[in-house]
Amino acid sequence: MLTFEQKQTIIESFSGLTKKEISLKRLNYHYMDSLYEKTVVVEKLHPNGNGFVFVGDLLRYEQEANDKGLVNIRDYDEQKLREIIEDSIQYLSEEVEEQEPIVEIWHSREGGQLQLAFEQRSWNVYHGENLEEAFGTYDAAKEYLLEEGFRTKK
Repeated sequence: MLTFEQKQTIIESFSGLTKKEISLKRLNYHYMDSLYEKTVVVEKLHPNGNGFVFVGDLLRYEQEANDKGLVNIRDYDEQKLREIIEDSIQYLSEEVEEQEPIVEIWHSREGGQLQLAFEQRSWNVYHGENLEEAFGTYDAAKEYLLEEGFRTKK
């Protein structure tokens, strides 16, 4: 586990973040260029090493995030901490645009067909018009489809 000081050094290496001291010697780090009202990237970093990073509704973190879109970083190593902060900043920097989804058709040997579509930051697997599964990354969706016996036709 990284110490408070190590986490602070890593967080402060991101030039776009502004430190704000809050109660009980805790720190918040804000991304002032956020496109949204939400500007806090790192919330309540405590001298005991506890703290949270805002990831919103990014599917990549759906298992770890609480209902406020925060992930506890207490046990994160340097690589994971850098990665989640980069993801948070990117999340707060991007406007979600309505765009045509990227769609792939996957087939099973039995003749079944599923669609894999990239829509609003997630990879969604559809059976007809019904959503079967949603994934935060293409690789996770691909792994699922391969495990279920589906392949793309090239």
